[in-house]
Amino acid sequence: MNKKFLDQLLEAHRLCSDCPTPMEIVSFFKELSGALYMDYAKQSFYSTDQIDAYLNNLEKKFAGLLIRNPDNDFTKVNQIAADFFKKLPEVYDLLEKDITAIFEGDPAAKSRREVIRSYPGFYATFVYRISNAMLLLNINDIPRILTEYAHSKTGIDIHPGATIGPYFCIDHGTGVVIGETSNIGEHVKIYQGVTLGALSVDKSDANTKRHPTIEDNVVIYANAAILGGKTVIGKNSIIGGNVWLTRSVPANTKLYYRANLQNNNDDSIDTFIIKETLS
Repeated sequence: MNKKFLDQLLEAHRLCSDCPTPMEIVSFFKELSGALYMDYAKQSFYSTDQIDAYLNNLEKKFAGLLIRNPDNDFTKVNQIAADFFKKLPEVYDLLEKDITAIFEGDPAAKSRREVIRSYPGFYATFVYRISNAMLLLNINDIPRILTEYAHSKTGIDIHPGATIGPYFCIDHGTGVVIGETSNIGEHVKIYQGVTLGALSVDKSDANTKRHPTIEDNVVIYANAAILGGKTVIGKNSIIGGNVWLTRSVPANTKLYYRANLQNNNDDSIDTFIIKETLS
């Protein structure tokens, strides 16, 4: 084998010889998710002291992962781990609101437990909430590994840097993409195939707002693509399926495509956008 190539491989291994593997990071998340929801637990808890001891042990395990990650500050890993676990009550409260939004927004949901156990939209949101809390503490690498794990399981791609308000509902979910600088308000519901994306993928735009803002009480139906950092969907609006949108929409707007069929000839189908003001 070519020696130069072998030297390159060896150097790459040396750079992170003890980095936590994606499998270890996912394993930590699974243990944490079992503490927050019994539906994911591998053991039963019978007292608050038992749960407290379990979380304290997980905090130490998390610090152990952080200290092995070269992108984190070695001198602050214990404090960072402690700060993350202090955020868990806030994260849990958001997740409970997300469960409420899904349960109340989907007639097919028979119970909150069904949402927790079987809804990919909730699972992807769960992983996002945990990952976002980590990212806000300047933890590198781990948040993205977790959201990509959720992406592989659910088909839902939520960047941990996105800002998402409470009572968030993803229904069905396959193919949903939410970009890094997306800003989503409260009580927003989106369906499968929705993209909140960027107009440009130029690397020079990395530190700018590239993804849209979705204000409160907006519903976005299947396969709509809403693009651009200056694009704002005003509160209480409805965006119909398959809409391609690169401009802002005022509050209380209903926007959708309609096909105009002429002489029942498929070649003469004209598709256009209808914009209505909701009362």
